[in-house]
Amino acid sequence: MQEEEEFIQQLLNPKTQNEAFQKLLLTYQRPLYNHIRNLVLNHDDTDDVLQNTFIKIFQNLKNFKRESKLFSWMYRIATNEALTFLNQKAKKGGITSETLQNKTIDNLKSDSYFDGNEIQIKLQKAIVALPEKQQLVFKMKYFEELKYEEISEILGTSVGALKASYHHAVKKIEAFVTSN
Repeated sequence: MQEEEEFIQQLLNPKTQNEAFQKLLLTYQRPLYNHIRNLVLNHDDTDDVLQNTFIKIFQNLKNFKRESKLFSWMYRIATNEALTFLNQKAKKGGITSETLQNKTIDNLKSDSYFDGNEIQIKLQKAIVALPEKQQLVFKMKYFEELKYEEISEILGTSVGALKASYHHAVKKIEAFVTSN
């Protein structure tokens, strides 16, 4: 915790800010990219959301209350940015977020950054059918292998509720995959 506090001070200090932010980028760019990509599915959209996420992190670091880990705070920003992006994109297209995500899944095969197969596309379609909260919990637990405690900090939900959401998500995905 002491080390993180020192790092945050480096990020806030104008003399060490640039170097510290470069370190932050090197450390968190890949995990945040993966997290956002799991949510928005499209590489180009992910890059846009990731850029917006780092801008928000930089702009709001002085407001970071240290009630959670820096990692959790940044993931919360990335999650909110991704969800806002999806909702705005769906609204612009005059469709629901679920319809937008289904269209994105249908386009995954032509995405040069997607190396999945039919089973993975079926899994993505099953995930899209879940309520938003279950989608988030499932993706964070299954794809990113985050611990319930980390997800709890990111989403501001109790560990017990997360375990229940994950369990329900798994059951719904199993039912979807076996029935289609």
